[in-house]
Amino acid sequence: MSDIFDIFKRIEKKRGDAPLLPINYLVVGLGNPGARYQNTRHNAGFLCMDAICRTHHATTDRSKYHALVGEAMIAGQRVLLMKPQTLMNASGIAVSEAASFYKIPPERIIVLCDDINLAVGQLRVRKNGSDGGQKGLRSIINMIGSDAFPRIRIGVGQKPHPDYDLADWVLSDFSKAENEVLSGCFATAIEGLEKLIQGNPDEAMQICNRRK
Repeated sequence: MSDIFDIFKRIEKKRGDAPLLPINYLVVGLGNPGARYQNTRHNAGFLCMDAICRTHHATTDRSKYHALVGEAMIAGQRVLLMKPQTLMNASGIAVSEAASFYKIPPERIIVLCDDINLAVGQLRVRKNGSDGGQKGLRSIINMIGSDAFPRIRIGVGQKPHPDYDLADWVLSDFSKAENEVLSGCFATAIEGLEKLIQGNPDEAMQICNRRK
């Protein structure tokens, strides 16, 4: 019997000593830190990150790289989950620090952000491209020196009329009905995220971009 127990001990020791996979992807939810911004349109990226954490049994509760971070295994890859804790227009500081530390190229940085040109809950995946007026994306592009990173844009609705101040709009809270619609899109966004991590951006676009 002692031989059997010794075998089990060796198996457990081997499991415990197994090296972790390297961090291969950064997944970054954009928003503004602080309770006052928690449910605002600009925080759609943070809200989607919360849904990712619930799905993958992760937390973003460690302070590092000017962000709250955590880790998860998604689509077979070890991923660093990030919520930058600078204001939105300085999000690139956190992303560039983490990307530099882990040597992550732009194509393996996936950003979740709000988009005022899409209806609430509508999604749009892009492989790369300009910031489209989103200041968090602009900061990331400037700090890492590239726009070649995929992003999942989350619709938060257009201004109610042209004269409405844009800053006031993106910092306004979602209504209860809008929150329900927004929450309903996150499962699709997570499915798209998994396809991006698998290296299938076209499939991610088919899944997310068709959602109305």
